[in-house]
Amino acid sequence: MLRVEIDDKYKWNLADIVKNETEWNAIYNEIKDKIKQIANFAGKLDNKKNILDCLNFSSEISEKLERIYVFAKMKMDEDSEIAKYQALTDKAERILVEYSAESSFITPEITKLEDKVLEGYIADGDFEKHSCYFESVLREKKYILSENEERILSNTQTFSDNFHAAFNMFDNVDVDFGSVNFEGEKIKLTHGTYSMVMQSKDRKARKDAYRHMFGAYKKMINTIASLYAGNVKKDCFYAKVRGYESAIAKAMYNENVPQIIYQNLTESVDKSLKLLHDYLSLRKKALGLSKLAMWDMHTPIVTEIEHNYKYEDAVELVRNALKPLGKDYEKLLDEAFCNKWIDVFENKGKRSGAYSWGCYGVHPYVLLNYTGVTHDVFTIAHELGHAMHSYYSNASLPYEKAGYEIFVAEVASTVNEILLLKYMIAKAEGNEKKYLLSYYLDMFRTTFFRQTQFAEFEMIAHKAYEEGESLTAEFLCAEYKKLNDKYYKANTLDDGLICYEWARIPHFYRSFYVYKYATGISSAVVIANGILSDGKNVESYKKFLSLGGSMPPSEILKVAGVNLEDKKTFDIVRKEFKDTLDQLKELVKGEK
Repeated sequence: MLRVEIDDKYKWNLADIVKNETEWNAIYNEIKDKIKQIANFAGKLDNKKNILDCLNFSSEISEKLERIYVFAKMKMDEDSEIAKYQALTDKAERILVEYSAESSFITPEITKLEDKVLEGYIADGDFEKHSCYFESVLREKKYILSENEERILSNTQTFSDNFHAAFNMFDNVDVDFGSVNFEGEKIKLTHGTYSMVMQSKDRKARKDAYRHMFGAYKKMINTIASLYAGNVKKDCFYAKVRGYESAIAKAMYNENVPQIIYQNLTESVDKSLKLLHDYLSLRKKALGLSKLAMWDMHTPIVTEIEHNYKYEDAVELVRNALKPLGKDYEKLLDEAFCNKWIDVFENKGKRSGAYSWGCYGVHPYVLLNYTGVTHDVFTIAHELGHAMHSYYSNASLPYEKAGYEIFVAEVASTVNEILLLKYMIAKAEGNEKKYLLSYYLDMFRTTFFRQTQFAEFEMIAHKAYEEGESLTAEFLCAEYKKLNDKYYKANTLDDGLICYEWARIPHFYRSFYVYKYATGISSAVVIANGILSDGKNVESYKKFLSLGGSMPPSEILKVAGVNLEDKKTFDIVRKEFKDTLDQLKELVKGEK
């Protein structure tokens, strides 16, 4: 379908960000001029007035930069074939790098100030909106380099992501996964069609698709290993040059997240693997297999009752499920649905998938590719969770404090999904109830367990390099196989290909990112259960949504009643998984 064929009521209105290209170019030119002026502050950040003026000037540029970048990128996402929006996005990206380089003197100069001066600025009301910045400078002071060194490191951004870019070119453009026979016809395998086949009931097609997909990575495994090793080396280089003890220490410190949380997660999941194995046994029985294969992991164990939700019906379902969050939340949802915050349907050239995004001073937006299946209803709830998190934070805080860390970014979205699931489960009967319970269990398997498995692999790879190990394809594949055996071996066939799975995970090029999915679902389980058990918890949850980046992210979670530094929190997650599994077992047993 072409975009012009879609009713305007199902399209977002980006004019709320920038009215048109004329205004975009005017803002762009204004930023270009201001970037040249920022050098006027260089060498002068030794008194209150200059520092305050510089930080306010920098914020003004950053906010406008964000606005034109978001507009250009979202216009390109509407239809990536339109060249003018590709050009606008490229211009915005280049000026972002230029601004980063030109402003790189600011933090090193401020870092030279004595601690007592920085502490004074934190307490000074004139600097209130910049207080988190000064707290960050104080905390990271020992890791900030000289002005010249910071400028050099800033300029390395132009090529430091090349490992990721090269992998993306291979993974999305060059690789050929071949074709498989599926539903009576031969289809070309892509990431999208692979996912479709793996969720189907056709086991032969799943096996063929799996072998084609993993075989393609096997053929290029030495090249991919070289790319991934380069990415790990880059992480370790930046950690070493700044004086961190390890790459993970740098990643966690930069997000102001205690490293004990990573350890608590991996240890708690390790303790929960028996439950995963119990679930896999149920999966095996439900599918009528004597032994599971890795190509049996994504097909539903309970057949979904055919649903084709009209978009308006899906909207009403989400509205009803999220009523426990209160009238003000419900009112915001109505604004999102009625005032063109959401781009609903797929069109030719539109970016695939879904996201929520936006910029400060403008309501958030949601991109969907809605088709009407049950998963799409959950996607609406998920993305609106992100949107409401941004809305509450932006409404409550100045620009400098509103942005929240990725560590908490998946919490609100998953809270919404869980509330929707529990609402639907409570109303469902028979096969539909079994399907929804199995859907919830698969959320745990793919998010709590699988992402932690990936997180363990990242830790192994980085630690091995830091200890002098060569990250060859042989080493990486062997280590991944050991991990997969721990998670699945007792229940699955040894297919000879699973050791290559690490090579197809694009998130590994955003190091120490995947664990946040697992901590996100863990936090969401605790919060959702708290909301449903006691309405008083809604206000503490909304407080969490309103805190943006004004506190360390793990401390913000504590406001919502989640303490990931305490292993007992993960016991709640383990119990939720077990209770859901027991419910499904009981329903299955009751059929016999």
